Amino acid sequence: MSNSSALIIAQKAVKQLRMEASVPRMKVSQAAAELKTFCLQNANKDPLLTGVPSSDNPFRPPKSCVLL
Repeated sequence: MSNSSALIIAQKAVKQLRMEASVPRMKVSQAAAELKTFCLQNANKDPLLTGVPSSDNPFRPPKSCVLL
């Protein structure tokens, strides 16, 4: 690897690191509190918590037919 290509690679790495350093950060405690609030506000819409009505469930067991 020549010196010029090593220099280009190093410049790209520095550029990437500067970009990553400029990303705005949030405290974990704040992010966790916001996530908890979001989950509690949307819990009534979550089918894993509330269940799916049998009329809307495409995976419901088939009904058996009885002929008399």
